[in-house]
Amino acid sequence: MNRIPRPGAGSTYEGRPLPRPEEEVVDQGLRFDVETLLSRRRLLAVLGIGTATVGLAACGGGSSTAASSSSASSSSTAASAAAGEIPDETAGPYPGDGSNGPNVLDQSGIVRSDIRSSFGEMSGTAEGVPMTLELTVADLANGGVPFAGVAVYVWHCTREGGYSLYSDGITDQNFLRGVQVADSAGKVSFTSNFPACYDGRWPHIHFEVYPDQASITDSTAAIATSQVALPKDVCDTVYAQEGYEASVSNLSQVSLTSDNVFGDDGGASQLATVTGDVTNGYTVSLPVRIDTTTTPTGGGMGGPGGGQPPSRPTS
Repeated sequence: MNRIPRPGAGSTYEGRPLPRPEEEVVDQGLRFDVETLLSRRRLLAVLGIGTATVGLAACGGGSSTAASSSSASSSSTAASAAAGEIPDETAGPYPGDGSNGPNVLDQSGIVRSDIRSSFGEMSGTAEGVPMTLELTVADLANGGVPFAGVAVYVWHCTREGGYSLYSDGITDQNFLRGVQVADSAGKVSFTSNFPACYDGRWPHIHFEVYPDQASITDSTAAIATSQVALPKDVCDTVYAQEGYEASVSNLSQVSLTSDNVFGDDGGASQLATVTGDVTNGYTVSLPVRIDTTTTPTGGGMGGPGGGQPPSRPTS
């Protein structure tokens, strides 16, 4: 392929001086490429044209240029993922929503904010480092306004790595499961304990979003099923506490990029923001953006991401 002639001293491109006038336009460096992209995106925004198919046209050749394009593209992809609809994920083998055995969602008392103890005919309390989970649901189909009135079902494993209703030793418990209805700000809040890291999975929290409280008894009515990823630095601190011993070695064998749920994008839009400490507890927060114009593809046991917690909780 013929090389593009060098512009020469004092040359400009799209009205901007070239930082390397002795080099070709495609070899002006990452900063110049990014400025070119941003300039074109601003123009497209004014014209009302999307940018999904627009690349860095100024980065058409040379190995250094290809690397610059790749870096800019990766950053753009991560930013788009973080701002878009939360990914659909499997509910895993232990949902308790009736899709795989027991259905805790048809039981009186499931709508509650404190999920540390079992309810109804079951009794028992899960132990662990205190955690408050805050999810703020937005309705992308209506411009990203708060999704008030939706019902959010949350469940996760114990500090030993087992799931109530399923794992040996706690099949007679239904703790660490609960439903809250989003307020006018689209927010739900749960009081719980920090979950373990069990073999094969990054530390996570499951949730399903339903159109309203009346819909929760039918798992097929969920408009979104996804998972919250927990930050490594916080996990390291929590897993140094009593009761989490098995999580230390399990966490050392997995990463966000190798996990079979978060690995496709490193959990770009599912990694929670966490504040607090082990003494007073942690607050785990995540925005949950849902687009009801798309067809939900999560839920159920199909595909990767369920993971297998210990069959018998360890002490």
